[in-house]
Amino acid sequence: MWLFIAFLAVPLIEITLFIQIGGAIGLGWTLVTVVLTAIAGTWLVRNQGLLAMSQLKSSFSDLRDPTEPLVHGAMILFSGALLLTPGFFTDAVGFLLLVPAVRVAVFKALRSRINVQSFEARPRPQRPHQQGDVIDGEFTEVPREPTARPGPSKWSDH
Repeated sequence: MWLFIAFLAVPLIEITLFIQIGGAIGLGWTLVTVVLTAIAGTWLVRNQGLLAMSQLKSSFSDLRDPTEPLVHGAMILFSGALLLTPGFFTDAVGFLLLVPAVRVAVFKALRSRINVQSFEARPRPQRPHQQGDVIDGEFTEVPREPTARPGPSKWSDH
């Protein structure tokens, strides 16, 4: 039900804002603003995304719970989609999701509604060297005989 309301309300809000803001600043400035927010948003999403990826990698290497960096990465990806969507409301929400404090607040709100049963990360066990892994053998190097240069293969002849 909430998804239906969102799909109905967001376009109505965007149309209303386009009419109001476009009437106040004009069509040209409205279009310039939409394009500039998309460009600035793309740059910010790229930088925030790289930071989130480094945090995710460090959580994996330190064997910590990767939930928070994953959620931050998902919110950054969602903000990128919102910033590339033309509109003032979606841009405002997209820019808000790029603020780390807002993402932390959203994460805490989501985490309070979700119950994680357990998380476990263990290093992969290394197999100790076993006596059965070594195969003893001898070899003799066989010199190549000089052969005539082979002609073209006949595989394509019919």
